[in-house]
Amino acid sequence: MSDQMSGYRTGGRRAASGWVIGGAIFAATMMIMIGIFMSLNGLAAILKKSFYVVTQNYAFNISVTTWGWIHLLTGLIILVAGFALLSGQTWARVVGIILAVVSAIENFLFIPYYPFWSLLIIALNVFVIWALASYDREAAAL
Repeated sequence: MSDQMSGYRTGGRRAASGWVIGGAIFAATMMIMIGIFMSLNGLAAILKKSFYVVTQNYAFNISVTTWGWIHLLTGLIILVAGFALLSGQTWARVVGIILAVVSAIENFLFIPYYPFWSLLIIALNVFVIWALASYDREAAAL
């Protein structure tokens, strides 16, 4: 069937696979959500230091304000990378995987301060890594 008979003009290329496009959109959306969540988490720590309960004898003794700034900056960077991925930037896939790994490690270290939330963000980061790592250019060309 030619391009004109199918009703879609692809310029001689095949249409992209829905699974590949859906995975990339899923990862970009998750990155935007993670960026917003982490930024809000950071703002809560910066604006109200008593919001988080600090545990005693934790190996990584970092102040709540420092954690707030770390979360805020990381969240904003992930937010920007998510929008870049959504706009189709090829570099955003690699950056997205790296940022998701950094965010997962950061939230692992933050578990004693806010356990359930940190585990939720780690799980979302795992989904982002999976969606971005399973992207296949050949499948996108189908």
